[in-house]
Amino acid sequence: MYKIFFRLVFKRLDPEQAHHLAFRWIRLAARVPVLRTFLAAALAPRHKELRTEALGLRMHGPFGLAAGFDKNAVGIDGMAMLGFDHVEIGTVTGEPQPGNPKQRLFRLVKDRALINRMGFNNDGSLRVAARLASRTPVFKPVVGVNIGKTKVVPEEEAVADYVKSAERLAPYADYLVVNVSSPNTPGLRNLQATEALRPLLRAVREAADRTVSARRVPLLVKIAPDLADEDVDAVADLAVELGLDGIIATNTTIAREGLGLKSDPTLVKETGGLSGAPLKERSLEVLRRLYARVGDRITLVGVGGIENAEDAWQRILAGATLVQGYSAFIYEGPFWGRSIHKGLAARLATSPYATLADAVGADVRKTA
Repeated sequence: MYKIFFRLVFKRLDPEQAHHLAFRWIRLAARVPVLRTFLAAALAPRHKELRTEALGLRMHGPFGLAAGFDKNAVGIDGMAMLGFDHVEIGTVTGEPQPGNPKQRLFRLVKDRALINRMGFNNDGSLRVAARLASRTPVFKPVVGVNIGKTKVVPEEEAVADYVKSAERLAPYADYLVVNVSSPNTPGLRNLQATEALRPLLRAVREAADRTVSARRVPLLVKIAPDLADEDVDAVADLAVELGLDGIIATNTTIAREGLGLKSDPTLVKETGGLSGAPLKERSLEVLRRLYARVGDRITLVGVGGIENAEDAWQRILAGATLVQGYSAFIYEGPFWGRSIHKGLAARLATSPYATLADAVGADVRKTA
């Protein structure tokens, strides 16, 4: 049914317009008590065997919504209603910004992919923090907060910009993510170099600890799939050195060659980050490499090209304790989370592993 609706309605709309329309419907549904209870029962049934502990947090399952969908923390209950076990909001910047000029979001339907050059359009850390502070949750998913650099802030002042966001948002975050891997903010990816990343992560860690003394706010970093293998290793080593809680692998890619893209070449040439199915192979490679390097010392989150339960299962076997999705949601619709959970439960039941935690990294350990 959804695929027919997508073809007849959403496909005819500008992708960003379609996103806002669908998200508005989700938020409205989550505000109606009887309706949201019915939808949650239908779309987010619980599987006890999928209960997950990660980052010192307990979740109903390992499957979450990647950053980028709910940039301003306006629809957390709605996304939980649809079956996401954790919701990562953002990317949030120190100051409000409109993002890049439109059109800035493109569908590559034949490739089940998206290209975006949104440019961190968001309300800014002060307003988002206020929204989180005033939130009365109906559902209680784990809420991650993804922070990035304000575009107008020069690279040499990036640390202070991230610290400002961390101080404002850490009190309301179940975990924090430092995003240094979006291709749509000039100079941002330069911060992935370890000499720049080390002081940045230290400063954000200190800011979170200074602001929230009653608990430790887990801190993760999100990296690009376009890093060379030796740079992936360097980030992994740095994460262990600093006592980081996790790494999210991976963000979108600027690559186009070698991905077998079938969509209109004019679309393919659009600048921005490519997400969705074509990213699957490289994202899995990066995840395997990270797990081989860090093992169980830090939590790994697999994201990029996850379309179905088999993709999620393969990420778990490759070392991901948590998995996230976004692009496939656009193509699969509201039953996507239910399908992922049902499929994961079925795979676990027929596997040699007693628990989901036992399966994490199993394929990598076999080849070690």
